[in-house]
Amino acid sequence: MSSVYACPLSHQLISLSGADKLSYLHGQITQDLNKLTSSNYLWAGHCSAKGKLWGVFKLFSYQDSYYLAGSETEVEKSLAELKKYAVFAKVEISECSKRLIGLIGDDLSDVLTHLGIHFEDDTNACDFNNGKALKLAPNRVLLMVDGQFSMPDSISTLDNEALWQQAAMLAGEPQLSSDAVGEYVPQMVNLQAIGGISFKKGCYTGQETVARMKYLGKNKRAMYIVSGQSEGLLEELDLETQLGENWRRAGKLIAQSFDEQSNKLTGLVVLPNDTDVTQVIRAKHAPQVELSILPLPYSLEDE
Repeated sequence: MSSVYACPLSHQLISLSGADKLSYLHGQITQDLNKLTSSNYLWAGHCSAKGKLWGVFKLFSYQDSYYLAGSETEVEKSLAELKKYAVFAKVEISECSKRLIGLIGDDLSDVLTHLGIHFEDDTNACDFNNGKALKLAPNRVLLMVDGQFSMPDSISTLDNEALWQQAAMLAGEPQLSSDAVGEYVPQMVNLQAIGGISFKKGCYTGQETVARMKYLGKNKRAMYIVSGQSEGLLEELDLETQLGENWRRAGKLIAQSFDEQSNKLTGLVVLPNDTDVTQVIRAKHAPQVELSILPLPYSLEDE
């Protein structure tokens, strides 16, 4: 991929502002907000009291607000949950109207220079004229932009986000479909592996369950990347694996993306963490769709 592409994203934003925004959000999410600066972004999970995820977010600051970027489903659920107790604090929480755009390409340097985006060494976020830029990987930068922003003509703007979503899934970045919201403890979607859980920050909603999973070795599941040929997105998300001559339930896709050019389906699925990665998985309701488990780009071993 020699060109640079801009992908308009369906992902949305929650903004938090006000004098108590740090203390309030700190008590709600898995991440230590004291680690957040203007020049970094952090992964964070937002859980129910039982430790099940409402959403997985990229957390960053811009001007006087904090922002949580996640899928439409995650933002809708977390926004409602965050607002429940906000009346007791000096914090304003709302869905943000700013746009999210993904830049993807082998060499983004010229485009970033043109846009006035410069990442200092060892930083992964920076402000620029029209908003905020997050460096997710050398070949992927997420932009939060205002209504005045326009993409340079030299960049090809795609009409969907499939390319971006596929890259995010291959990077093992968790996200939750509507069926997956409220179903998984953070470690089941590898949030600890991407630095999204602080085990030293103290109390937050769902913290007891998350800590028990780590210190008592209770977690028996992990998120895996799967890929295979398909005719489109799967309508039914159930997957199954072969056991002898029979097939048994394996899990459900928690996210999926389809590339029309290659007819390749890429997805994320939560499976037992002792899963044999050489086995083939198939869609239960479309058994012709066979999916292979791809290697994760990070370690699931505890630090």
